[in-house]
Amino acid sequence: MHKRIFVLLLSVALFNFLISCGESQLDYPEAKRGEQVDDYHGIQVADPYRWLEELDGEETKAWVEAQNKLSRPYLEKIPPRTAIKDRLTQLWNYERYGIPFKEGGKYFYTKNDGLQNQSVLYVAASLDAEPRVLIDPNLLRKDATVSLRRYKVSPNGEYIAYALSDGGSDWTTWKVRTIETGADLADELQYIKFSQASWTRDSKGFYYSRYPEGENGKGDGSKSVSIYYHRVGTDQARDRQVYAIPDKPRHNPTGFVTEDGRYLVINVREGFNANAVRLMDLRQGTGKVVPLFDEWDARYNILGNSGSEFFVKTNKDAPLGRVVAVNSNRPDP
Repeated sequence: MHKRIFVLLLSVALFNFLISCGESQLDYPEAKRGEQVDDYHGIQVADPYRWLEELDGEETKAWVEAQNKLSRPYLEKIPPRTAIKDRLTQLWNYERYGIPFKEGGKYFYTKNDGLQNQSVLYVAASLDAEPRVLIDPNLLRKDATVSLRRYKVSPNGEYIAYALSDGGSDWTTWKVRTIETGADLADELQYIKFSQASWTRDSKGFYYSRYPEGENGKGDGSKSVSIYYHRVGTDQARDRQVYAIPDKPRHNPTGFVTEDGRYLVINVREGFNANAVRLMDLRQGTGKVVPLFDEWDARYNILGNSGSEFFVKTNKDAPLGRVVAVNSNRPDP
């Protein structure tokens, strides 16, 4: 009985609160409808709010500011808001560590003291050595809205390639830092979203996937990505395109170098249910790509290799998955 009375009183209080908030009609900012129309394989698709994707555009900033002026006073009047904020702050305020890993003879891990907006990347010369800060994204901007999205250490432990995201955007800017000094090189790579960097074994450069540059000088996310090779210490304009599929715009290739440094494994996706896997033998230096799995009949995940023999996790004829061995010279599991 007491529980029912409590629920009833709470409902009445909430109802009265909503009524009081609705006494003055909300004046929503206008979101103009643009005339953007894209042609996808002969199908016209309207995208009237494409202009809102320009996060740095003056119109977008003005619209967001107007939305905030409308919503914040309303949200700040909600009675439990402060209590919820205080409780969440209490729950989040504990020391957190990421999974440590070793590369190039050094140890790396992330740590958050508790209420830091962004976790900090540390490096240590050995398990007994005093760790030091390698990348602290909290220092990159006063409001700490720049995050460390991805990073990859070179095999020799000399460099770290790392991607920064501004305000939670999927678009990232990659930089290269010297681990010993903590100083950035001049390298800056753009037009990249979800790609990881994969170093060559000589640590002179890495492969990554990027979108083409759009008319606005930014990445064109409506096109497919291509795989490029970036040599450390050079401008992105000199990066070499190593693989592209221009005739299939929905096929997005990504690549990684095998542990022995011999192959560039090219993974091509279109959706989730199936993918293709192709190989480039880096020792040959010809740029020739050969198919390993090209039937688009299942998912294939390369786990590793021993020479020309590849170990693959797949759901081909195995709904629960299985691991098979495939020789790239005889690609039959």
